Amino acid sequence: MLQTASNTRSAIHGKFIWCELMTSDTRAAGDFYSAVVGWKVNSIQMPDLPSYYLFEMGEGENCPGIGGMMNFPPELEGKLPPNWTGYVAVDHVDETAKEYVSLGGRVQREPDDIPGIGRFAVVADPHGAVLCIMTPIPPENPPRELGPEDPGNVGWRELYAGEVNEAFDFYAKVFGWTKDHDFDMGAMGPYRIFAHGGKAIGGMMTRPETVPMACWSYYFNVEAIDAAIDRIKANGGAVVFGPQDVPGGSWIVQATDPQGAFFCLVAPGR
Repeated sequence: MLQTASNTRSAIHGKFIWCELMTSDTRAAGDFYSAVVGWKVNSIQMPDLPSYYLFEMGEGENCPGIGGMMNFPPELEGKLPPNWTGYVAVDHVDETAKEYVSLGGRVQREPDDIPGIGRFAVVADPHGAVLCIMTPIPPENPPRELGPEDPGNVGWRELYAGEVNEAFDFYAKVFGWTKDHDFDMGAMGPYRIFAHGGKAIGGMMTRPETVPMACWSYYFNVEAIDAAIDRIKANGGAVVFGPQDVPGGSWIVQATDPQGAFFCLVAPGR
């Protein structure tokens, strides 16, 4: 039986815990994001897996990891564009994968183990938006976590949904996310702020016609948006939207890196 009742879930169930870039050129992408966001890039080797790189923020050993990066595996090379994917922690990957299917989603990659890291699966919601779900193995010496507004961290997650109410109902059932509030965008419908553990962590909206498919996007924190835009352009990236102020006083920009991966930045000011 699937455990869907909120009182059977741990506090980590439904929490975004990682963000991963799959790209065609890890060296070039690492140089770009180091220059634009300020991350350090460190390589690690894992059994039976290609080279993997960590994006870290700060100095010294055991500094906070923000996400990871890898080249396309041979079976995917040329079939997908470079892209960022978020990981959401769940108590039981296999059960959550089954729940995805029972609610109209699908499993893109069946649950599998990453030795020493955890068990994961790649899943898509009923409209096709892709995430990874993971049951992590708690590390013996966990690094300090950055705050949600600290530079370099993932500050926001955004879903362009097939239909916002249907999407929210789906994720509320699977991850236990709750509605924080709606922001009225007129003819575009509501922008729904969703929360995990009582804290707002992202937003979702019905995708406009200019967005060809349902998808997730990720906003990385920087200190000032105009300087970050200069770094994007100077290092071979391209701005596709912004800068734009958003409710709450922050500024955002949406961009692509030199390999074509879509990403976003958010800052407290210009």
